[in-house]
Amino acid sequence: MALPTPTTPPKIKSGDSGSYGLAFALVTSLFFLWGLANSLNGSLIKQFQIALDLNRFQAGIVDFAFYLGYFFMALPAGYVMRKFGYKRGILFGLLLYGGGAFLFYPAAEVRVYSFFLLALFTMACGIAFLETAANLYVTVLGDPAKSEWRLNFSQSFNGISIILGPIIGALFIFSKTEYTPEMLTAMAPAQAETIRIEEALSVQGPYLVIGSIIAFVTVLFAVTKMPEVGAEEEQAAGKTSIWGVLRHRHLALGVVAQFANVGAQATLWGYFVDLKLDFSRDGHWALAETYMNAINAITGSPTDLSATQIAGFHASFALVLFMLGRFVGTSLMTRVRPNVVLAIYAIGAVAMVVIAMLAGGLTAVIALSFTYFFQSIQFPTIFALATKGLGAESKIASSLVIMSIVGGALMPLVAGALFAKGAVYALLVPLICFAFIVYFALNGYRTNTSDLHNPNIAPEIAP
Repeated sequence: MALPTPTTPPKIKSGDSGSYGLAFALVTSLFFLWGLANSLNGSLIKQFQIALDLNRFQAGIVDFAFYLGYFFMALPAGYVMRKFGYKRGILFGLLLYGGGAFLFYPAAEVRVYSFFLLALFTMACGIAFLETAANLYVTVLGDPAKSEWRLNFSQSFNGISIILGPIIGALFIFSKTEYTPEMLTAMAPAQAETIRIEEALSVQGPYLVIGSIIAFVTVLFAVTKMPEVGAEEEQAAGKTSIWGVLRHRHLALGVVAQFANVGAQATLWGYFVDLKLDFSRDGHWALAETYMNAINAITGSPTDLSATQIAGFHASFALVLFMLGRFVGTSLMTRVRPNVVLAIYAIGAVAMVVIAMLAGGLTAVIALSFTYFFQSIQFPTIFALATKGLGAESKIASSLVIMSIVGGALMPLVAGALFAKGAVYALLVPLICFAFIVYFALNGYRTNTSDLHNPNIAPEIAP
C-alpha cells in the first residue's frame, strides 16, 4: 500500500551525497516486496485450513497477525527513522521482513499455527518500516518536479507483485489433488496426517525464496551510500500530540474510512478462493480461464489443475482488474475532484458486493472480481483526503492513518465467523465497510472551518 506524497515534501540534508539512481531502484524494489507478502496471505488462509486442520475463522487469524504488525509498528517506525535515519530504519525493516520469511521453514516443520502467526507478524512489522520510509525516499530522490512520476512508477511494481502472489499460491502451494476436511476425516489417521504434513511443507519453498531475495536486497542497501533526509520537518511534527491532531474532523473520519477500506480489502482478498469455491466451484469465468491458460503456457505448467488452483488464478486475474482500476482512477483525477472519484469507486464496490450477495453462482464471482477494480484507488485517495492541509501535523496524521490498517486484522475475523452461516453473510463485512467510505467521500472528507484560520495548517487548494 504505497502512500501518497506528503503535503510538505521533506528535503535531502544539505551536502549529503549518494547515488540517486541506485537508491531509487532499491527503494522501488521495496514496493514490489511488500506487495508480494500481502497478496500471499489469501493462499495461506486456504492452505492452512487443510494443513493445520483449521476452520475459516481460525485460518482468518492469518490476516489478524499480519495487519496487527502495522498497528504496533507505525509510530515506532517513524520514531526510529527520526532518531537513526531512514536508511537504518529500512535496514531494520528488511531484517524483520526477511527474518519472518525464514521462520516459515521451521514453522512448517513443527506445524504449530502460533509459530506461523509469529512469522507473519514479524514480516508485517518489517513491512511497516518499509512503507513508512519508501514513499518519502521516492519523493526526494531526484528532480522535485518529477516526484509524482517517480511515486507512480514505484507503485506500479507493487501492482505487479500483488498479481504474482495468487499465481505462486496456485502453482507452488496448492496441491493438484483437491482435499476437503470431510475427505481427510474419512481417511485412516496416518494417511490424513501424511497429507497434512505435505500441505504444510509446501509453503517452505516460496518463503525461503522470498527470504533470500530480502537478504540480497538488505546487503545492497547496506553497501549503498544513500542520501539522508533532513530533520527539520520531523522536529516540527514532534511537537504535535496524537489526540491533538485528531481534532480535525476529516482526519478522524479518514482514519475510520481507512480502517474500513483495509478491512474490506483483507476480507475479500483473504477469502476470495473460498468465496469462489463456495459460489461456483466448477463454473469458471472465461476471461479468468484465458488468463490462466496464458500464464500456464508461458511457464510451461500443466493445465490439469484442481478447483482450488483454478480459484487461485481467478484471484490473480482480479488483481489485474485492480491494476486497471488504478490506471483509470489516476487518469480520472486529472479532470475530476479526488473525493468524487472515490465516491464513484466506493459506490461501484457497494454495487458489486450487493450483486454478489443477490445473484450467487458465477455472477457472484465476477462481481467480486470487479470489487478489486473499484478498490484500487481507495487506499491512497483516502490517505490524501484524510491528511490534506495539515502542514506540520501531516507526519503524525500519516502514522495514524497507517495504524488504521489494523482494520485488515479485525474485519476478516468477523467475516470468518459469519462464514459459518454462509458466504453471503460474510459479505456483509465488506458491504458495510464500503458504505462508510461512500459517506466519507461525499461528506466526511471536508475539513473543519476553523482549520482555515489556523496558521499552522496549510490552506486547502482545490484540485
